[in-house]
Amino acid sequence: MKVVNIVEKAVLDSLDEVMAHKPQICKCDKCLADIVAYALNKLQPRYVVSEKGSTIAKAAYLEKNIQVALLVAVAEAIEQVNANPRHDKE
Repeated sequence: MKVVNIVEKAVLDSLDEVMAHKPQICKCDKCLADIVAYALNKLQPRYVVSEKGSTIAKAAYLEKNIQVALLVAVAEAIEQVNANPRHDKE
């Protein structure tokens, strides 16, 4: 059995897109992981167990309001982590 949160893939895809426009943001593994975790905690998960379920759930992410929420969560995460990076503290 394999259970997948498709929101995670959507966040990772959005992160790549947003980070391309923000070259000044730290891209170390710790900061990227913090950004993804922060964004995922702001979004409702969508778990699927089949390819059909994945296709249906991904189609829902084509809706404009969901795309905006996704980008807002990623942007907020980037700003939060950039303002408080943990890599310097550990």
